[in-house]
Amino acid sequence: MATIRSTYTQTYVGAETKIGNDCMIFPGVKIYNRSKLGDRITIHSNAVIGSDGFGFAPQPDGTYNKIAQIGNVVIEDDVEIGANTTIDRATMGSTFIRKGAKLDNLIQIAHNVDVGAHAVVAAQSGISGSTKLGDNSVIGGQVGIAGHLNLGKGTQIGAQAGINFNTEENKQWHGSPAQPLKEWMRSTVIFKKLPEVDKRIRELEAKIAELTAIIEQIGTIQK
Repeated sequence: MATIRSTYTQTYVGAETKIGNDCMIFPGVKIYNRSKLGDRITIHSNAVIGSDGFGFAPQPDGTYNKIAQIGNVVIEDDVEIGANTTIDRATMGSTFIRKGAKLDNLIQIAHNVDVGAHAVVAAQSGISGSTKLGDNSVIGGQVGIAGHLNLGKGTQIGAQAGINFNTEENKQWHGSPAQPLKEWMRSTVIFKKLPEVDKRIRELEAKIAELTAIIEQIGTIQK
């Protein structure tokens, strides 16, 4: 029999759910059926574990039929999950939060995502379905990650970046669309100068127009 360190009021634990030892589950947490939680897990208020993944099949008449979400969520040992974070059950198989991962508040983890061991994800980020986040990755706030991707071990993604491609191990990415850190830094410098560059281009265009008019006048006089 598991020893739960503390389960507060208004907490729901669904049928056939397994919870390990020394877990802390704060008020308002909802854990759906057949979820599996390891030891020493902390889940903060109003997090939802195991809600249906976002799966709908378009129909010829423009409507959508719901795709049954029959998988579950598996959370390994020593994970902490922030308030109002949602982790969807898998369509089939499991959505995984691996050992030692830390999830901030207001994060969306979609169906069949695999969050690697000791990965850290900051608030308001979203990871789309079937993406694998490598071990020891660090994801900044408000990052959006597309589905069916493989992000290498030690991936680092700066705040508000958009990722729609696979990443190599131990690389840093920033911006939307995301770029390697050094390229993003150069692009940022250029971006800041765009108003000045635009002004200079307009001035040059005006000078070219003046010179063109003078050349045309000279040509007319010579004729």
